Order: sequence, then structure tokens, then C-alpha cells
Amino acid sequence: MQRSIQEIKRQLEKTSSPKDPFIKELQSDSRKGVQTLLEGFMKRIEKEKQKKAQFKKLSSYERYYRKQGYRAIAGIDEAGRGPIAGPVVASAVILSEKAYIPGLNDSKQLSEAKREELFELIHNSAIAIGVGMIHSNEIDEINIYWAAQKAMLDAVQHLEQQPDFLLIDAMPLTTPYPSESIIKGDAKSISIAAASIVAKVTRDRYMIQLEQKFPGYGFDKHKGYGTAEHIEAIRRLGLISEHRRSFAPTMDFL
Repeated sequence: MQRSIQEIKRQLEKTSSPKDPFIKELQSDSRKGVQTLLEGFMKRIEKEKQKKAQFKKLSSYERYYRKQGYRAIAGIDEAGRGPIAGPVVASAVILSEKAYIPGLNDSKQLSEAKREELFELIHNSAIAIGVGMIHSNEIDEINIYWAAQKAMLDAVQHLEQQPDFLLIDAMPLTTPYPSESIIKGDAKSISIAAASIVAKVTRDRYMIQLEQKFPGYGFDKHKGYGTAEHIEAIRRLGLISEHRRSFAPTMDFL
């Protein structure tokens, strides 16, 4: 008895290999609807193959250092160096050797919805996550470079498990742990990419809450960056404690 199109569709959703006997059976089915479903299945398999290849490529640093004997490898990155309001946030993430989170990439290359999705996946599969947050008053005191570095060190200290190696996005850190700083590391290492997403989402959520506390500035939209809307809001409402007074153009309103 010939399978219905709906039965075939349901079965394909459960099938993960193009070598499955069921696929061979469909290849000999001349119905146009079946061949359309089969074509869609093959495209899905190819897309998943590409995701796995990309994930493997982004795991090269982790694989290299695991071969050197390191196990708890923490990726570190920060978010929020450029805005004129809000904190700089850093994250340290230790992923398990078996972790597979397709789609991991530099947080700046991802949509807000995708970052939120990956944020949850990272929290579900990470061995440990640490977050550091340095606020505007301290940023003004020590400058943004040192504030970002301090946030990274705080993130490492807040890890639930001690790392034995650090992969850091660009910035060198002085720590008791061996480390490597990687230029544009959030696009080259899964651990740094995961930290990038955690830092970005954590900071974005903070800024959304800030808009509820200080309505009218648009923090939920521009996240503290110096957009025309933000500058106009400062003109209307004035500066708040979250504004970085040492940054241009904020200092023009002092």
C-alpha cells in the first residue's frame, strides 16, 4: 500500500540520514509531492552538514588546547565598550567537550532573536558561566579599556568551576591561568563566541530594564549607543547616573 504524502512528511521529520532505506524508497516514488518533500529533506541535511562543519572549524582552538591536556577552557568576551550609557559587561564560558550548539558566532553578526535562542542553549549546555559588570561611574574613573579588562577578570572569578586555560577576545589579561588572546576571537572560537552572546544578551536585558526605570530615553532600542534619538532624549530629559560623563558627546551636556 502506497504511503500518503502526510505520512511521508512525518517520517521525513524523524529521519536524519540520507542513507536511510526510507530515502531510497522515496527516490523511486514518481509522485511530484514526494519528490518535493525529498528535495526539502536533502536541503535540510546539507544545511545541518554545513552547520556541523562550521562548528568544527570554530572548535579548532579548543581541540588544540585539549590535546595539550587542558580541560576547563574558558572563552572570554565583553559587550558595551562603545555606548555612552550603561555598563560594560563581560562573560566567561566553559563549554563541555561534547557541547554542540549550531549557529554560534560573533554576537554582532546575529539577530536579537537568534542571540536569545543561543543564550538559552549556552546556559543549558555550559559547564560554567561567569559574568562581570562595570558601571558608568567606574568607567569614568578608570577609562573604558581598564573597565572592560576588569569586567573580564570579574567574569572569570564568578565562574562556578575554576578554568585551567583562557581564550580571550583580543585583550590580554594578567591571571594565574595560561591564556591566548585572539584577534576577532568571537568569530574564531566557540567558547569566545558563547561568551560574546552571554555578555551581549545580559547587557541588552539590563538596558531594557533601564528604560523601565528611566522612561523616554529609548534604552530598550539603542541600548545606550549615541544615536540621534538618544542625544535628543538627553537634550530633553538631561543626564542620568547611567550616562558616561567621560564620553563624547555626553560630556557636552555637563
